[in-house]
Amino acid sequence: MKRDLRAIIAQMTLEEKAGMCSGFDYWHLKGVERLGIPSIMVKDGSHGLCKTNGSSDDESLFESASSTCFPSAGAMASSWDRELINEVGVAIGEECQAEGVAILLGPGANIKRSPLCGRNFDYFSEDPYLSSEMAATEIQGVQSQGVGTSLKHFAANNQENRRLTSDSIVDERTLREIYLASFEGAVKKGKPWTVMSAYNKVNGTYASENSFLLTDILKEEWNHDGFVIAEWGSVIQRVESLAAGLDLQMPSSTNDGDIKIVKAVRNGKLSMEILDNAVERLLRVIFKYVDHKKSMVSYNKNEHHQLARTVARESMVLLKNEYNLLPLSKGSKVAVIGEFAKKPKFQGGGTSLIVPTKLDVPLEEIMLLAGDSTSVRYAPGYSIVNDNIDQTLIEDAKEAARQADVAVIFAGLPDRYESEGYDRTHLQLPANQNKLIEAIAGVQSNIVVVLMNGSAIEMPWEIEVNAILEAHLGGQAVGGAIADLLYGEANPCGKLAETFPMALSDNPSYLFFPGEKDRAEYREGIFVGYRYYDTKKVKPLFPFGHGLSYTTFEYSDLSISDKEILDTDTVNVSVTVKNIGTRAGKEIVQLYIQDIESTVIRPTKELKGFAKMMLHPGEPKTVTFTLDKRSFAYYNVQMKDWHVESGDFNVLIGRSVDEIVLHQTLSVKSTASINITYHRDTLIGDLMNDTLKAPIAQDLIQKFKDSIGFTPTYEEKAGEMVAALMNNMPLRGLVSFSQGTITEEQLEELLQELNK
Repeated sequence: MKRDLRAIIAQMTLEEKAGMCSGFDYWHLKGVERLGIPSIMVKDGSHGLCKTNGSSDDESLFESASSTCFPSAGAMASSWDRELINEVGVAIGEECQAEGVAILLGPGANIKRSPLCGRNFDYFSEDPYLSSEMAATEIQGVQSQGVGTSLKHFAANNQENRRLTSDSIVDERTLREIYLASFEGAVKKGKPWTVMSAYNKVNGTYASENSFLLTDILKEEWNHDGFVIAEWGSVIQRVESLAAGLDLQMPSSTNDGDIKIVKAVRNGKLSMEILDNAVERLLRVIFKYVDHKKSMVSYNKNEHHQLARTVARESMVLLKNEYNLLPLSKGSKVAVIGEFAKKPKFQGGGTSLIVPTKLDVPLEEIMLLAGDSTSVRYAPGYSIVNDNIDQTLIEDAKEAARQADVAVIFAGLPDRYESEGYDRTHLQLPANQNKLIEAIAGVQSNIVVVLMNGSAIEMPWEIEVNAILEAHLGGQAVGGAIADLLYGEANPCGKLAETFPMALSDNPSYLFFPGEKDRAEYREGIFVGYRYYDTKKVKPLFPFGHGLSYTTFEYSDLSISDKEILDTDTVNVSVTVKNIGTRAGKEIVQLYIQDIESTVIRPTKELKGFAKMMLHPGEPKTVTFTLDKRSFAYYNVQMKDWHVESGDFNVLIGRSVDEIVLHQTLSVKSTASINITYHRDTLIGDLMNDTLKAPIAQDLIQKFKDSIGFTPTYEEKAGEMVAALMNNMPLRGLVSFSQGTITEEQLEELLQELNK
């Protein structure tokens, strides 16, 4: 329905306009009944709808109505499956419509800078391209149902420690290439109705008052036309935040913020235009929901549960499978060990906590698939309420393992280890779980470890076990999904969306995380996650993109549509993958780009494309990727733009970042020139690398060489040393070392010509 929003705004009083810019209560926006503007509801939920039963400010955040609990974002990203994540978004959107929720407060697109971040389970990846693609597709799915999303937490919110006051100190190139890039693709492709600002400061200014982030980049550069909502309780100065681009303060400011806005407009501190623009953005979203609101909506809980089971299966990663221990034979005797088998860790703690519509218990699901339930014996092995080592529990578990053909040990991180609100201090499992695994390894040679955790962990026992299945925080159907994979009802097809380091000290942010008091300095720069491990050649426990299958895939026929392109062109890259095993399975093809020679510091390789394909035994399929300027570019701070250096780039096709199977080279020519100002301290080598300006100086440099006897014969004899001395000499050296042959006047004339 078409509405003249400006005409509606013109009828509003100043007080009504100001009132629109803060919440009515904890979960509702204000409306203006006389103008037909309704109050709409917003609710938490990155991996499902977290809907409280009431709406008052003082209700418990955790007394919620049931909804489908899908795997956490960190799990779903390991599916690398855009279509599947879109289906999840559609399902969540249906549940929002059924519950009258207008805007879902998610997903979260923050980068996993450190595996210690307590909220990593809520975020997709350490890689901005993978993260933005996952976020965009979930947003599209939710919003296809006429429900808005709120992409969060914008920006550089990568720790829970002191999150309300910490200052993320990050250089512009790193901000653009890593932390903003994760949001940029999600905003441009997903078009979220709203974006949520973060609690923290970014380079000295609170995100809720940061006009560079909220207006210059989000609204003007990325053309986001929805509204910006504050993370609950993050507004410091209401007038300053509104001027910076923060449209909605949540929760209710109990009219305090409204009064400040009214006063600021009346005394001229805040323009009416800024207020009107904010109200227009709010109305645009409110009426978009009104026009798409459905009545008498319901959803099929069983279908959504089955979707949750599918997503969990597709997201789980088979990290290790020596001697093909998995899948298990249905007639084998199995010892299921670990309290998580009965009380699974299926979601993270905090505001995204969901009451599931049902919960699959791993032990029960394993017994259903085992064929003969008497072949499955259970022992708790440890308590999840503390880290105490109970020798009696361990001995019982050892006895169960001795009598079995295989031991399946469930391990993971309890709520007290990872949650919104605090960060981890180490990457270890609870001591009682590590002790249990070591003890079982002493009596049973066939061991499968199933992990339930929101982010990377250390595995001191890795060499002692045959198989490891990373189940993540797999949602309400986690038990059934695990059983499906253990018994081969489904083929594992997830791959890691983050690196698992050997040790915490290997992580690039180790020395700087979480920072000193309120200063969180991102000194590792662009070298986040695999960009560091790969470039520094630090061997991880399991690399980014790693994941095994019960079948085998063969890669061939890599082709590039054009081997020489301009940076304004696009180029197609095709590769064929064939299932040469005996089981149907899915493979995730990963495309990385490597700048072979660059004048700026760059990672060895960066993910620029991926595709997931289903292949039956013997079946080949060809997938085609399209690369554009951003696939080859870095962010040039001087140009304030993305820039491609002319040169050769390797196109790398891999099973993971560490396992590249095919590669070819293409040449990209830049159409943009960096506006360099030449001066007396410019190095001769830098000038000679400028193909446009180097010829201007050629005669004067040759004159200098002649003056010092730098003949071709001498140059040949002297070799690289003299050439290096020349390249590293500033232009002023032409005067000081030429013994009067080149004058200051000639140098000044050269500089004027170079800087025309």
